[in-house]
Amino acid sequence: MTFPPDDPWGTPAPAPPGPPPGPVGPRLVPPQVPAPAPDPGPAPAPRLPNDPTIYVGPVIVQIAEIEITSTVVRTPAGDVPLARTQWQVNDFWVTQRRTPTWAKIAGVAGVCFTGGLSLLLFLVKESVPQGTVQVTVTNGPWQYVARVPVHDERDVHTINQQVNYVRSLAAL
Repeated sequence: MTFPPDDPWGTPAPAPPGPPPGPVGPRLVPPQVPAPAPDPGPAPAPRLPNDPTIYVGPVIVQIAEIEITSTVVRTPAGDVPLARTQWQVNDFWVTQRRTPTWAKIAGVAGVCFTGGLSLLLFLVKESVPQGTVQVTVTNGPWQYVARVPVHDERDVHTINQQVNYVRSLAAL
């Protein structure tokens, strides 16, 4: 749009000659209705990518991030058939002896009242297990290692029982 220099009110100059203007208003397009999708029927059972004959069912046992179904071992590294898997458990935990918190508080708080006799509470010790249990599952060249933190001897016993149960499932 250009304005002539002598027009103080800014009225637009006539448009240059060109093609005639197109139709005014929106262009009407008939609506397109998508065809209904065909019914896929019942969903097929989930399968492993490499073995189409293996059915993946519900999780029976879970050891850390390893999930075991009746036919498959699922890990973050991938799935592998449960048959012919080998399982190994290694304990990497120690029991430390330390003074419990309650004995430290009572020993310091009681110094004023017992004349230092309460400091004998610092001799009280408790056993605190710390560490991990390493569970290794192997199937041919494929291997996965899970490290499970343990806080009690019962945790170690429970993990060993779970692995023994999975070994019995793998032998079937």
